[in-house]
Order: sequence, then structure tokens, then C-alpha cells
Amino acid sequence: MNSSTHTATGEDPTQAEAGHSLWQDAWYRLRHNRAAMVSCVILTAIFVLCFIVPIFPLIDDPAAIELSEKNKGPSASHWMGQDQLGRDLLARILHGGRISILVGLITTAVSLTIGVAVGSIAGYASGRIDALLMRAVDVLYSLPFLIIVILFSAVARGQTDALTAWLADNTPLQYDAIAPFTGLLPLFIAIGALSWLNISRIVRASVQNISNQQYVEAARSLGLSHTRILLRHIIPNAIGPIVVYATLTIPSVMLFEATLSFLGIGVQPPHSSWGILIKDGAERLLSNPLLLLFPSTFFTLTLLSLNFLGDGLRDALDPKSSKD
Repeated sequence: MNSSTHTATGEDPTQAEAGHSLWQDAWYRLRHNRAAMVSCVILTAIFVLCFIVPIFPLIDDPAAIELSEKNKGPSASHWMGQDQLGRDLLARILHGGRISILVGLITTAVSLTIGVAVGSIAGYASGRIDALLMRAVDVLYSLPFLIIVILFSAVARGQTDALTAWLADNTPLQYDAIAPFTGLLPLFIAIGALSWLNISRIVRASVQNISNQQYVEAARSLGLSHTRILLRHIIPNAIGPIVVYATLTIPSVMLFEATLSFLGIGVQPPHSSWGILIKDGAERLLSNPLLLLFPSTFFTLTLLSLNFLGDGLRDALDPKSSKD
């Protein structure tokens, strides 16, 4: 009777309903988060504008000075006008965006690498190792973060100048093309090496919780090494909080770089970042408010989009909402 019923309805009694993984459920929830998806579209557009468009001869040279055209408003040849030296503002925003975005991405990668390693070891090993690593984190929390970054950048500036000259002499790259990035290496190292403290605590808590799960106990009973258990079974299952923290760290790092550039410590002229452009615009707010409006718009859109995307990922990866 059951067989005839299944045959009549066209169903295969041997075929079970396909299950959904956590990542499939998370993607489903993320797709239905309008703010997160709009943020993805905005971030993609900004990435294309900053990294793809400048490759082609579609915009002017950001360093080309035309003093006779200084502080001109938007026109057909200069869509966002020209700055106090007659340079194309759109070109400066797009080239400056590459530096600001790279600072956020590279520094966050350094921070995550250190934080995940320290947090996972502390959470899995527990005992004295955990206590030692967490006390080290507490000590680093007490250090004046901004002062250390400033001092490290000042001390390492001579080495970065030498590295830039060496690369220009031994590679096809031009000095002016690599100087903005090598000059920021101290920032990458200093910010990344000191901004991993929060993620280490987050990863530690996640690893401690996962270590008590039955599949981890089964892996131990099979005689798997601690390294394999940690890399193959624990860290992949703690990837959710790590991804969310990364999307929330990038805007904070970009904002910190903008602050340093605003103070004259980050990117050095004639190179630009969004922080430099905002600083220049603030100094000339009364004479040409567009110099502040356009860079601030790009910077604000990027930060808001990253924050909305981080919130969307947090909601999508929340295990408590995996069964709606």
C-alpha cells in the first residue's frame, strides 16, 4: 500500500530529502539580508573603481598639477573637480582608495594570523599555556597602542626608504609606484602586530567550547595528533566568529590609518589616501567644500558597508538561528 501510494504520487521511497550544511543555511540567510547584500554590491563597486579602473587610461594622472585650474568645480573632463593644485580629485580618490583598502586588508590578515594562532593554542592547550598566553595579552592591552605605532613608524622609516630604493633598482617597478606601499610597511606590521588581542580572546573562547564536543573526543580516541585535531576539526568549526571579526576589523583599521594620515604620520605626500584627502579637504572646507565631501563619501560608504556586511555575517553564521 505504501509502495503504491509513493508510485501514484511520483515520489521515490528510496530517496531521502537532501540536507543543508551550516554554510548553505548561512548563505540563504545572508541572501535575504538586504542591508548585507546592498553592502556587498557597494563594496564590489568601490573595489572595481579603486583597483581596476586606474589600470586603464580612463582617468587622469593623480599627480598631474595644473595651477591654472586649481579649485575648479566638476566638469566633463574632471567629474569631481580639481584640488588646490589643479589635480584631478577623482583620480586622487581612486588611487588613495587603493592604499586605504590595502592597509585594511593586509593589516587585518596579519592580525588574524597572530590572533587565531595564539587564541587556538591557548584555548586547546589550557592550563599553564593558556594562563601564560592570556597574561601576555593582558600586558599588551596596557601598552599605549597609538604611541607604539607612531614610534615604530618613525624608527623604521629609514629601512623602508632603503627597501624602496632596492626594489626600484632590482625590479621593473618604478620608485614612485612602490613608494606608497613600502612606506606603509611599518604601519602594516605595527598595527597588525598589536591589533590581534581581541580576536585571540574570541578564538580562545570558541576553541574551548568546541574542544568539548563529541567529535573532538572521538578524534582524540582515534589517536590523531593535537595539531591535526586543531587544524582539521576545531579551527574550521570556529571560522564563523573569525570571518565576522575580520569584516569588523577592516573598517576600524582603515579608520585608524585615516587618523594617522590626518595627523601627518601615515601616508606621506605627494601620495594620498582617503585620510590625506579628508585632511586636505578639512583644511580648505570654506574655500572648496567638495574636497572634503567626495573623499568623505567614499570613505563613509566603505566603512558603513563593511559594518553592515559584518552584522549580516554575524546573523547568518549564528548557530542559534540555523533552524528557523
